[in-house]
Amino acid sequence: MGVSEILIPERVSVAGSAEGVVRTKTEAIHRLSVLLVQRQTALTGPDVELVLMERERIQSTGVGGGVAIPHGSIDRLDRTIGAVLLCPQPIDFEAIDSEPVSILFAVIGPRRATGEHLKTLARVSKLLRDDGFRARLLAARTGRDAFTLIAAEDGRTLTP
Repeated sequence: MGVSEILIPERVSVAGSAEGVVRTKTEAIHRLSVLLVQRQTALTGPDVELVLMERERIQSTGVGGGVAIPHGSIDRLDRTIGAVLLCPQPIDFEAIDSEPVSILFAVIGPRRATGEHLKTLARVSKLLRDDGFRARLLAARTGRDAFTLIAAEDGRTLTP
């Protein structure tokens, strides 16, 4: 399964004037939780936010290079879903390289699908490893533009 298969355009957002600027890790997790429940009936924002915050308390999901990949699992979910939040004004996320984060890609999956969850996290990490792609993604003006970029790049990373 490709990274773009867990996304829909409604779950990709650029923090800014329309939605408000994200200033903290807590605000970012809250915004990602709201995005993740878009077009979902099995989840509530507070439930997702709790799962993501519990994971952050264990260890930050800021992986370096301006990227964080908050993730977790929920029993009542039947498939893996994702959301992307781009923060043109980087935020402190306690990343492993101590650098602020601008790209947040959240992943929530069913608790019983640990293997698929780990594969998805690896695919997200691979996608966001490229400096040029991260720069293009951060230049996206809208969530829909960012979604289109992700889908195009994901197609390239899946082909041999």
